[in-house]
Amino acid sequence: MRVSLKDVAERAGVSIKTVSNVVNNYPHITPAMRAKVQEAIDELGYRPNLTARHLRKGRTGIIALAVPELGNPYFAELAGAVIDAAAEHEFTVLLDHTRGERQQELLVSQGFRARVIDGLILSPLELEAEDLQGRADDVPLVLLGEREYGLPFDHIAIDNVAAARAAVRHLLDRGRTRIAYLGVRTDSANRPAHLRLDGWRAELAAAGLTPDEDLIVPVGGWDRDDGARAMAELLDAGHRPDAVFAFNDLIAIGAMRVLHERGLRVPWDIAVVGFDDIAESRFGAVSLTTIAPDKQAIARLAVASLLRSLSGRQDPGGRELTAEFRLVERESTLGRR
Repeated sequence: MRVSLKDVAERAGVSIKTVSNVVNNYPHITPAMRAKVQEAIDELGYRPNLTARHLRKGRTGIIALAVPELGNPYFAELAGAVIDAAAEHEFTVLLDHTRGERQQELLVSQGFRARVIDGLILSPLELEAEDLQGRADDVPLVLLGEREYGLPFDHIAIDNVAAARAAVRHLLDRGRTRIAYLGVRTDSANRPAHLRLDGWRAELAAAGLTPDEDLIVPVGGWDRDDGARAMAELLDAGHRPDAVFAFNDLIAIGAMRVLHERGLRVPWDIAVVGFDDIAESRFGAVSLTTIAPDKQAIARLAVASLLRSLSGRQDPGGRELTAEFRLVERESTLGRR
């Protein structure tokens, strides 16, 4: 049988209210009383009924996280961080992946799971502002990613332009001047790929260099094979950069494979910088210098924003929240030490 608060109270010789105060971490409990109740909890193996606790507040205790692709290491690592952040507040996370398809993002954003979740964290690729403007669902929504919507929802991002500039500046400081950019997309200019391209251009210009448009290579996706194709296309066209800045780590890893196959040494012939700091970037034959977004901070901000909305403290205009990033220097630009 399930151990109840009453059972713990009887074992500890205190009131049910006192046990409840200890379980809920009420601050005005003496250390001696807290220890006494905790001893009874440990002896009986009491576990709080989180479902009942959430239902008393009119909640399910479940929040949803929808990302474009769980197979992408960045989103997988971000999902883990969101799960950890939610667990600190006794919430369970329901994961969904939209494959970056507009119809799936619409279904998620319009609340097809509204009855089972208390809030939604959404990282969209295809949705436009008008898709969310008339959102009928009243489940709190927090947006991730670099698209600028100007809507009354909290939006969490990093400064992609500044991050790209930091990556290019690092390459310039290493004496590289012909820096390619792998990863531009031909669609919406609000996307992160274009913001990072803006940063690439801005930092080269600040160094007195004219950005070489021949060194910009578009990609059809975000994976290793996309990076390999882009790097091969650049080399086959006769363009020889001395450095590569890639939209993400997967593209950078694909590019480094082609460089190895072509007999070009990283970083001596061509230095490479990625973006995302996925775990794989640390363990290749040549470890990857990369921009590391603070995934834990993004997750904490997202969960805190949902809880803020659930408590009725949401800013009616929405807030723009920025997480930090850092440049992690590794062998792909520094060589082996």
